[in-house]
Amino acid sequence: MIVRGSGLVVLPVRTAGRNVSNTRITAWTAATAGRAAGQVRTMAGGLRPGRMELFVPTGALREGIARSFWQPNGLAGLRRFAAEAAAVEQEAGRPGRPAAAEAAAEAAAPAGAPAPVERRRRPQSLASAYLALAKPQLTALIVLTTMSSYALAPASDAAATGQLPSLLFLTAGTALTSAAANAINMGREPEFDAQMSRTRNRPIVRKTLSSAQAYAFAGVTGTVGAALLYWGVNPTTAGLAVANIALYSGLYTSLKRVSIVNTWVGAIVGAIPPLMGWAAADVAGNGWSVWTAPGAWCLAGLLYAWQFPHFNSLSYTIRNEYRAAGYQMTAWTNPALNARVSLRYSLLVVPLCLGLSYAGVTDWVFAADSTVVNAWLVAGAVAFWRKSDTATARKLFFASIIQLPVVLVLAMVHKKGLWDGVLEMAGLGPAAPAAEPAAPAAPVAQAATP
Repeated sequence: MIVRGSGLVVLPVRTAGRNVSNTRITAWTAATAGRAAGQVRTMAGGLRPGRMELFVPTGALREGIARSFWQPNGLAGLRRFAAEAAAVEQEAGRPGRPAAAEAAAEAAAPAGAPAPVERRRRPQSLASAYLALAKPQLTALIVLTTMSSYALAPASDAAATGQLPSLLFLTAGTALTSAAANAINMGREPEFDAQMSRTRNRPIVRKTLSSAQAYAFAGVTGTVGAALLYWGVNPTTAGLAVANIALYSGLYTSLKRVSIVNTWVGAIVGAIPPLMGWAAADVAGNGWSVWTAPGAWCLAGLLYAWQFPHFNSLSYTIRNEYRAAGYQMTAWTNPALNARVSLRYSLLVVPLCLGLSYAGVTDWVFAADSTVVNAWLVAGAVAFWRKSDTATARKLFFASIIQLPVVLVLAMVHKKGLWDGVLEMAGLGPAAPAAEPAAPAAPVAQAATP
């Protein structure tokens, strides 16, 4: 049913809707009904020789028992599985380990074999659980894109002197409002997060925290973060942050199980932090210059476009999990569209970077070196469009996580006017205009002599 040829199969086993951590059964076949085999094939998304991971429904294990082991540790693996399955099911208030699996393990075990060692999942501390609610990696990315935009805004030059508190308020406020949006998102989706490998270890899924605690955490962090931005930066930046909380935790989260439009809405969420950074740099104008600044919209557009090759390639590698959880993603609803959108927005990144030079945010050297980096992203998107598979998706995803920080760093290195003083000192920049000769003094009128 599962092994083809003599390939070895690695199975993380899911029991009673919860994951049995670090459980592996090597090279086994199961005598089960065709229905259970069909479930395994559907959830696996195809079988192949070699190392792989499958989520096996409990029913498939209850209806069939292991009967063939091709590894010396195969018996011990089955016994460990039986012990861990019992521990998880007892914790969930369900019956103990499957009698068929237990009987098979005990009957096949050689005399004097050591008892199985039960490995339980390490409990999560409250501090780490609340930190996980904030999605620290995603929050760090949002803070970095906000800071990059702040640094690139022309107004930040004027704000650089005596405005360190404003920058600190911006950093803290952005991180806290991002944490609030992420916590609400987690609080709304624990039953669906439990069905996906990338989200099933979140604190609400593991019962370390409840949804009510997540909402309370979001209320505190969101209120404090918005207050820091309003009083420490300006009302425009605070308004953008509050709008992003509503957009992400409200509209985007609601749309994920309704329509593929959720991806486009989520991209808007990622495009707002650069606008926040640009508005924060406008100390004198309370951030209003962001609405008419071409550079701000080029940065926002860059983050908007980048998210499609990044997320579409990521979601393709776990498309069957999205489908099982009921999330409407183009990766499984329309893989061809998923690849086309990735390519389309990868191409859009190139003129958006050129727009930063045209708008006077960066010098024209940035237009050249950013194009080299963006060409790598485009090449990955072309390969993914021509042949959508896990290999090309992973290459595109890797290119996306390198491309964005490199482009932002290059933009800051090539900020317009940053190197003018250095070039002048080296004699390579435009010479300062010579001082004009002083105008001759006006003749003093002499009084007429009598």
